[in-house]
Amino acid sequence: MGSFRKILINEYTHNKINLRNISVTTRQCREVDDRKEMYRSLPTMDEGTAGEKAADIDALINQKGDVFPDADTPNRLFKGVAFKELPVFNIRVTPNNTILCLTDAKGSPQLIRSCGIEGFKNTKKGTNIAAQATAISVGIRALEKGVKTVRVRVRGLGPGRMSAIKGLQMSGLDIVSITDSTRVSWNPPRPRKARKL
Repeated sequence: MGSFRKILINEYTHNKINLRNISVTTRQCREVDDRKEMYRSLPTMDEGTAGEKAADIDALINQKGDVFPDADTPNRLFKGVAFKELPVFNIRVTPNNTILCLTDAKGSPQLIRSCGIEGFKNTKKGTNIAAQATAISVGIRALEKGVKTVRVRVRGLGPGRMSAIKGLQMSGLDIVSITDSTRVSWNPPRPRKARKL
């Protein structure tokens, strides 16, 4: 700070320019020895949207032991139906669209809807709002067919990943498991050259 003032004073004396007063204050920081006290003093965390909550995995494991699949999972009953016989919602997510397909346990399709079919056009198809609206409508149609408990399989990357799952949940479906089957290339093609700006 001292060298900065010397430069300003030198410029002022040599060039005779008008100078404004510069006031610099140091930030008042208090030392916190206890980490718990520091966490208590922080403001409460904003959840973002109403109804969405963060889950503490460690607490779930201690509270309920059957969160993760094991060898007996395919035969476990969910509302009277074995896990391996539950219908599956396949969600195909791309940056430009989200496609939801309800299949039975064998894989034959029952319902297929996408954001484009739902009425969203052009760029709006790739938004999370479009994915959520499509998931709500297809979930209501699934309930009309008598499907209440489903498995969910998500594939691909895009803005509609979490929104589609949330939309299915909002429609009243009971989601038993969520599987991410996004394909991973172990030998990807060479990336495109950097864009010149």
